[in-house]
Amino acid sequence: MALSEGPMEHKTIAALLTCFNRKEKTLASLEALFNQEMPPATEVGVYLVDDGSTDGTSEAVQQSYPQVKIISGDGSLYWGGGMRLAFETAMQADPDYYLWLNDDTILDPHALKTLLETSHRLTAETEKAVLVAASTRDPQTGQLTYGGMIRRRWWRPLNLDPLMPTNDPQPCLTICGNCVLIPREIVQKIGNLDPAFVHYAGDWDYGLRANKEGFGVWIAPGYLGTCSANPKPAQKTEAQLQRELQKIEQPKGLTLEDGTLQPMQEWKVLAQRHSGPFWPFFWLIPYRRVLWISLMGRLKGKNA
Repeated sequence: MALSEGPMEHKTIAALLTCFNRKEKTLASLEALFNQEMPPATEVGVYLVDDGSTDGTSEAVQQSYPQVKIISGDGSLYWGGGMRLAFETAMQADPDYYLWLNDDTILDPHALKTLLETSHRLTAETEKAVLVAASTRDPQTGQLTYGGMIRRRWWRPLNLDPLMPTNDPQPCLTICGNCVLIPREIVQKIGNLDPAFVHYAGDWDYGLRANKEGFGVWIAPGYLGTCSANPKPAQKTEAQLQRELQKIEQPKGLTLEDGTLQPMQEWKVLAQRHSGPFWPFFWLIPYRRVLWISLMGRLKGKNA
């Protein structure tokens, strides 16, 4: 599918980022953003939430990019809260588009231009507003790290798999929030990220809600930047899991070798909202192993 090469009218974009003690990564991400090959008559305003960094991030950003609007947090926001605060602040300007951007994502020079052209073309073809995500690759291996998510098995509604990018845009069920372009029409209908999600799952929930509301959810063609995947820990023994069970209720959850167990209450909201009438079953499936270990631990404690 060839992207439109016709003239585009004046557009304003609010780029939303949140950071905490990753000064060098944040500066590198902003550098790539400000070096984008922009379409004519396109303005980008940047809203950066610094959630209590102690490594001089705000000062460094202010010195290098004084045009960035820096919003201070108290260290308790995490990804969801930081992005929500940036979103809320940017909404006051009512831009044409909002760009979610992780501060560890380095955009290719043509990324934003491709996102805008893809959005413009798909909106014209489908006659509805579309949310467009960028696919990112690992900077070392070139392998897919983040982008669109699809459901390959209808009986596992929250067991989602990444969608491999091709030379054409592709529809998907939802998205990872590393780099996503959202038009004003979708934000006017759906609003901000849900405060029910502190660190994870708010991006999945937003894409799923956009789909339910009848908007398009797509990934742009090809890879548009780099972002390393979160490191996976070594396999844990049952004794190790027993000691770490309390991490499930922390904002970043419990990281395992095959994924992350998110806080149970947050995953419950996602399951209730997007898993249909059998949501309690789909809610508890990811926790079956740790729930069993917890139960055995309690029984051993009673019998000791």
